[in-house]
Amino acid sequence: MPDETLSEIFERFIDMEYSHIELVIGAGSAIQPDKIAAQHDSIVYLCRTSRQVTPVAIYFDLEPETSGFIEMFTDACKLAKACKIVVVSVRASVHGTPFNEEIDRLRELTQIALFYGVVVGVVTEAGRLTDTPETVGSICKTVKGLGVTLDPSHYIYNLPKPKDFETILPYVLHVRLRDTTEKQFQAKVGQGDVEFGRIVIQLNKADYRGALCVALEPAVSVDTLAELRKIRLLLESLL
Repeated sequence: MPDETLSEIFERFIDMEYSHIELVIGAGSAIQPDKIAAQHDSIVYLCRTSRQVTPVAIYFDLEPETSGFIEMFTDACKLAKACKIVVVSVRASVHGTPFNEEIDRLRELTQIALFYGVVVGVVTEAGRLTDTPETVGSICKTVKGLGVTLDPSHYIYNLPKPKDFETILPYVLHVRLRDTTEKQFQAKVGQGDVEFGRIVIQLNKADYRGALCVALEPAVSVDTLAELRKIRLLLESLL
């Protein structure tokens, strides 16, 4: 909901009977990365006074090479602590980035987050160093305290067959969901290849206790609010 204020977004999700929400910090969101400090008090007030929707995660949607990344990430961790949010998700570096360089970067982020009582989940994403479960597992084994924000769509879209991510489930801290096909990253709910039931079963076996986040982008000729309601009802039926 890029054209609405954070307060309006909260009201939308209350109306749709969602119980929890993920705050997105990024260029197209209600919270701008370079304005976190300026908006800190108003965001905290909204989160603390909202009785029907509880913030449970932050998606820090910023490219790793962005100038001032560390300072803005630190502000995001301060915000998370004040709002009693535990998980802050970050994007991995793109392919071509030296593995050791990415390890050092994620170690620094994990240490900053730890200082504020927050944990970092690196997002599984195509075209980045987390686009295979094998690499994700290696990163998490190397960076102590780092977890995974699982986005299964990136292990389905544009691939001849879905990738099996069961090996990284013990590291999963947060989950971002939408329906997806091999040729369409965001499909209408029920028309894609995401096996929501199987994912829920796998997460239960891994003793997952985090949130299932519905992560939809506005789409032309699609009623986003209707899709949000449909996927909420689908997920509730599986829990």
